[in-house]
Amino acid sequence: MSLTYAITLAAAVALTPIPVAQEASAADRVLRVYDNNIENLVRNNADGSCTRVLGPDHLTSMLVDDNGRTGTSGVQAPDLLIVQQVRGTGQATAYADQLSAKFGYPAGTYQAIVAWDDPEQWGSTHKCSQQALGDLKKKQTNGILYNTRTLSLGGVSKYWSAGWLKPGTPYAGGNGCTLYKPPSNDDGATNEHKWKRTSAIAAKFAIKETGTTVFAATMHLPEQNGGNACAGADDPGIANSGIHVGADATSLMNASTIRVIGIDANRTNIAPGTLAGFGMTGYGAKATSGSRKIDYLFVKGAVLPSSVDHTVSGTKSNHLALYGFITY
Repeated sequence: MSLTYAITLAAAVALTPIPVAQEASAADRVLRVYDNNIENLVRNNADGSCTRVLGPDHLTSMLVDDNGRTGTSGVQAPDLLIVQQVRGTGQATAYADQLSAKFGYPAGTYQAIVAWDDPEQWGSTHKCSQQALGDLKKKQTNGILYNTRTLSLGGVSKYWSAGWLKPGTPYAGGNGCTLYKPPSNDDGATNEHKWKRTSAIAAKFAIKETGTTVFAATMHLPEQNGGNACAGADDPGIANSGIHVGADATSLMNASTIRVIGIDANRTNIAPGTLAGFGMTGYGAKATSGSRKIDYLFVKGAVLPSSVDHTVSGTKSNHLALYGFITY
């Protein structure tokens, strides 16, 4: 080989694009989403006692690698955590900072959005024989944690109220239902503010790498939804599920390409196709709370298959986490 030819060949190689590297980059475009009712990081035990769970331990028990395994080196930083039953901004921010620390990021890398910054207390023991642990569950709201390394926040909806059937009210296919908020809230001072735990919130994001828009919402429906589906005034909800999406949230959703909704519905047998009208499919069929499946993750997007049914069996909460890894 002549020296001239060798130089020409080397130059040609240097100028030739390498498609393999580009393909690898596209293959890495995965939005990692989780949903869990973290129960204020307090677990109820069968004997009536309760156990406090540390945030880092809960995260380790919930976050999975691409094969659905927890605690491996393949576990990557999530992009969105949809949560129910946090005490407010204080606990949500601390939990977010613990998540940042887990992956070696500075505090503030994960940000939290909550429906209520500091909700009033309600309830008595919360089924904990140790009053101090029961007290930790007296403040409850719902939130969304997002990774600022991968997502930019585009807007937050106004909160919207769940529907319910006030105890003692006759029910007939949605008739008798009302919005769960004053003046249609619980009677008596003990549970006067309980309705705030079911306030839903949503947000719109953009994936920084591609500009792809993402909608996320968190919901926690009342216990009464288990027996009588209610989404609002005389409304049984979408497909008799008790689910509805607020007007502001719907506007954000309609302007988003990827859509995810995490729900503790307190209701069984909500079909995966319930939110098909929003282009969404439900993932995970296993029981999430004891023998019942009452937690749901609905997604519009290309969700990678899961060997564990998108359900994390070892979650350190009263509820098992659901997850979806979405390609974009």
